[in-house]
Amino acid sequence: MGCHHVYNTSCTMIAMVDCNSFYASCEQVFRPDLWGKPVVVLSNNDGCIIAANKEAKQLAHIPMFEAVYKIKHILIENKVTFFSSNYTLYGEMSQRVMNILETFSPSVEVYSIDEAFLDVKGLSYIDMRMYGFEIKERIYRYTGLPVGVGIAPTKVLAKLANRMAKKIPKHEHVYVMDTDAKRIAALEWADIGDIWGIGRKHVKRLQAIGVFKAIDFVKLPLAWVRKEMTVVGERLWKELRGESCLEFMAVPNPKKAIGTAKSFGQKLPDLGRIEEACAYYITEVAEVLRAQKSCATYIHVAVYTNYHSTIDKQYSNRITVTMPIPTNDTFALIAQARKALHHIYKPGFRYKKVAVNLTGLIPEHYVQGNLFEKRSKISDSNLMHTLDVLNRKFGKTTVSSAMIGTRVEEWELIKKERSPRYTTQWRELMKIGV
Repeated sequence: MGCHHVYNTSCTMIAMVDCNSFYASCEQVFRPDLWGKPVVVLSNNDGCIIAANKEAKQLAHIPMFEAVYKIKHILIENKVTFFSSNYTLYGEMSQRVMNILETFSPSVEVYSIDEAFLDVKGLSYIDMRMYGFEIKERIYRYTGLPVGVGIAPTKVLAKLANRMAKKIPKHEHVYVMDTDAKRIAALEWADIGDIWGIGRKHVKRLQAIGVFKAIDFVKLPLAWVRKEMTVVGERLWKELRGESCLEFMAVPNPKKAIGTAKSFGQKLPDLGRIEEACAYYITEVAEVLRAQKSCATYIHVAVYTNYHSTIDKQYSNRITVTMPIPTNDTFALIAQARKALHHIYKPGFRYKKVAVNLTGLIPEHYVQGNLFEKRSKISDSNLMHTLDVLNRKFGKTTVSSAMIGTRVEEWELIKKERSPRYTTQWRELMKIGV
């Protein structure tokens, strides 16, 4: 079966914008002396490498997700600069990028913290390559972050175009796949493992039958793809042939659960400090809950000791509490989480982690009252709105529950901090452009 498919680029074109080495690039924005030098970002508690710039990736002996203690001497010998993760900074930078993208298209689908699809159909009258360069240059000018731009008729092809934009130097990080000849050339260039949505298991199965390139995949009979790779594989097969099958979602679906689980960095035996950490994490997830205009029906709280330790006694437990009324009120959630924590905490142990998770999420306008609960819904929502506005303006937890105490930075990252807290200054410094 042939691989040719005729499509009309004037009807449908999708741009994929992807930040290059996002976490490392965010750190380099504030350390221009590090451009061109190897930089890595570490996971919570500096456990392993979770991001690296291209200079660091070129050092083959520094693998991703490797435990830091195993290769710390290698990082030092190669003069690799490493940062503790600073998710507040990365979130702020990501939002800035997405705000800029919204000036280029009314329909932006945020795919991840550093990737987004733009619906650019109807823009056939403009030079798509120049459009891509304008996106790249404006983001760099306003944020200092380098990006790649791929433009094609479908999402899967746009991802492939983005990959080509970054991997092939002559494209200068912008590639437009606007003809069938370019599509076929791209399929001949791409390995089967390069295709978005084809995982390792399917790569092995496809290679076993002689499919090594994307062009080989689209030549397979549709019946075989549908049988062996289900409807997901069928959609990928059609997308690579230029037929759009993946829905464009400008508004992301609300999360079904919101939670966080962080290690303390040092073992905590006393309930008071664990309560403070729990309250801080509840504050974080409640803000996300309000951002998507949802309320939580259940709250799950769990505590853990360090199961890797050979000298500590081991204990873990969890509990689920049903809220009297589904809510996104930080103080109500903290009160219930504190009660739950008292039920599962046991003295005599040194705790490593507390986890909180909000589930049973419903739209806030669907919440029904409770005959036995008295509350002013209007005043509570106004209070939470005011709290969010103040914290966005003046910095995280500027206004918060007294339960958190004075150790905000300790709960943010109790470990030694390497990445400075630029977020508050960032809002003031970057009041330009958008």
